[in-house]
Amino acid sequence: MTDEVLFSEPGGQWRVVAYGPIFCLVVLTAELFTGPLVHWFALLLAAVLTAGLVALQVVAARTHVSVELTRTTLRDGTEELALADIAEVLPPADPDEYELEKWETARALGELANVPRRRTAIGLRLRGGGLVRAWARDSAELRRQLDALVPVREAGA
Repeated sequence: MTDEVLFSEPGGQWRVVAYGPIFCLVVLTAELFTGPLVHWFALLLAAVLTAGLVALQVVAARTHVSVELTRTTLRDGTEELALADIAEVLPPADPDEYELEKWETARALGELANVPRRRTAIGLRLRGGGLVRAWARDSAELRRQLDALVPVREAGA
């Protein structure tokens, strides 16, 4: 039996793979109606190459930038963290404050060096006292779900 998914962000959408070939189809249609020369091979090659390269990007995004929260685990990218290991969900940082909160410089979950672009970090205090940053595009919803699932515990407990 699998755990119910409470929050999920796939990281990448498969529909973007079609954008390049659609653009090439539009150009092909325009060439068929407007000119004596149609670049069949070049447009086909461009469609295949763009679809292939974008598909690789989507696979990477779905692997490294996806988020999933269940009742027992939080997965950011390729790293899974048991909710039982989280002592506290820290309050959001004040954007007007000059000094950074300690959690804002903590290690980001996942195997990326930092929080991915267009994602917002959420500070987590672990049961051993360490700090990490979870992240999501819809960080407000992830924070709301985490607040509901993680009772405030003693950091050393």
